[in-house]
Amino acid sequence: MITKRIIPCLDVRDGRVVKGVNFEGLADVSSPVELGKYYSAHGADELVFYDITASAEGRGLFTDILREVARNIFIPLTVGGGINTLEDFDRVLKCGADKVSVNSGAIRNPQLVADAAKKYGDQCVVLSVDVKRVDGKFMVFARGGRENTGMDALEWITRCEKMGAGEIVVNSIDTDGVKKGFDLELLEAVCERVSVPVIASGGAGCIEDFVTLFQRLPKVDAGLAASIFHFGEVGIEDLKAVLTEKGVVVRK
Repeated sequence: MITKRIIPCLDVRDGRVVKGVNFEGLADVSSPVELGKYYSAHGADELVFYDITASAEGRGLFTDILREVARNIFIPLTVGGGINTLEDFDRVLKCGADKVSVNSGAIRNPQLVADAAKKYGDQCVVLSVDVKRVDGKFMVFARGGRENTGMDALEWITRCEKMGAGEIVVNSIDTDGVKKGFDLELLEAVCERVSVPVIASGGAGCIEDFVTLFQRLPKVDAGLAASIFHFGEVGIEDLKAVLTEKGVVVRK
């Protein structure tokens, strides 16, 4: 059985980790370097670093902070925010990232997914999708959840998998920061359509939410969360202990 991964997410704005609810009302949390070091030493399987306003502000990602985070952790690092070209992939990988997450850049230029997969390998290309229900349909949102693209999320995810995305991060805007559990309906719909790893993001509020996620949707490969880890509401080592008790296979 494939082990399930637990992944903290650093949403970085102006060099600081921030967190909001439904992608709004961002509050300062901590230093990304210090948080990264902590998670690397306390059971996280991977770390995700998002420069969350790079795309909206039309600029490149903060590479100096990224280099410092990469230097101080010993777990795989996925980086996203303002990734629009192969040059952006190259720059981020040279800063120490293991995988590159593309979101708005792929919406503007879908060929970026195929070109990056061809140059760097499928395993390096992570498609991050911000999804929100609109009139009962799962729709793709861009610019940090600010803009409805008009694209059907399930069709978009399937298309990008065929082009070479090696992993899908499904960010539910409806459940983001609400702490009432992951968006199981959305995640199940995605898992039915793709064969690459799916990472669940948005909604974790307690240990039981992860138990429910992996027991109900065994095809989900990883659970990603931010505030519950950042504010110490859930310890990753405690979470893994409970998951093991419940029969969910995790890395020790």
